[in-house]
Amino acid sequence: MPFVKKLYVSDTHFGHANILAMQPRNFRDIESHDEDLIDRWNSVVGDEDIVYHLGDFAMGLHERADRVRWIFSRLRGRKFLVLGNHDVDKHGNPHATLLSLPWEAPPTGFRFADDGGRRVIMAHYAQRSWQHQLKGSVHFYGHSHGHLPGEGLSRDVGVDMPDVDYTPRTFDELTRAWRLK
Repeated sequence: MPFVKKLYVSDTHFGHANILAMQPRNFRDIESHDEDLIDRWNSVVGDEDIVYHLGDFAMGLHERADRVRWIFSRLRGRKFLVLGNHDVDKHGNPHATLLSLPWEAPPTGFRFADDGGRRVIMAHYAQRSWQHQLKGSVHFYGHSHGHLPGEGLSRDVGVDMPDVDYTPRTFDELTRAWRLK
């Protein structure tokens, strides 16, 4: 059995044409954006690898459901979703299109994992305090598109962070600056 990696990413916003103007995403159109993100994802993710997506997977979940399913089917790995604000309807319920995708587990508001000898607390939104924080746990989040700096052992793992560079990243890559032991 090959070595299984765990990778983290947030805020892919597949199909969200307005994100190109809202954020500094230098793509000529949303189709080239989506294709580049798919290529980058598949360049680092193997079929058995685990990818934790921390929200805002796609836009147009009702209008472009077939395209969302097609994009999902092209992404390698065993995928888990932590729900973001664009993944739910106005009542906070996950969009039916997302629920119909073959995630490894049902999408949820928080997720926990162990990686790099630490507990990883995942949410779409940044938290000022999180479970097991005083025991060395790490908090990964998205949503803020680089506008909200991490506090302590927390950080934004959104695709538009310079060191994420539109590519899912491993725990070691995301925590390298902290020199964790």
